[in-house]
Amino acid sequence: MAGQRKASAGLTFARSKGAGLWPWLVWAGIVLVLDQFTKTLILGHYQLGDSTPVTSFFNIVRVHNPGAAFSFLADAGGWQRWFFTGIGLLAAVFMVWMLHKHPGEKLFSFAVSSLLGGALGNVIDRLLHGYVVDMLDVHGHWLRPVFASGHFPAFNLADAAITLGAICLILDEILRVRRSR
Repeated sequence: MAGQRKASAGLTFARSKGAGLWPWLVWAGIVLVLDQFTKTLILGHYQLGDSTPVTSFFNIVRVHNPGAAFSFLADAGGWQRWFFTGIGLLAAVFMVWMLHKHPGEKLFSFAVSSLLGGALGNVIDRLLHGYVVDMLDVHGHWLRPVFASGHFPAFNLADAAITLGAICLILDEILRVRRSR
């Protein structure tokens, strides 16, 4: 059973032969490097609040987020920097462990390594700056029913990787349940 993930129905999904931890850590590293590279470009070329329209529904901006998703706890007084850093580091350790245990499960490992790269990208921001650098701004009148300004909260490549990883985890679970029937 070593190297297998047990399904709730008692089924197991075996590892693919030849799969290892390293390809998934490399993917997480690519996500991390791309995220930090784009943030470095934004910090070097944009002042806080600057915005460049790219299309009628997308801008490149510079926003600082001291909180979490959707600026959760952004005005909490500073303690949230260390709280979210700690959570991110603990999550990263858990994700590396999960990748070590299940490297042959391709969709699962892709999801977890995307989450890992994104989480570490935002942890680095919090450690270096005390906030997360966001730069992608999607907007339009079609967003007004949900967001009063018509702007989805600004985000970055780490956030996009985290979202992609979460979607892939959900898909992996749906597929796992379907295979168990």
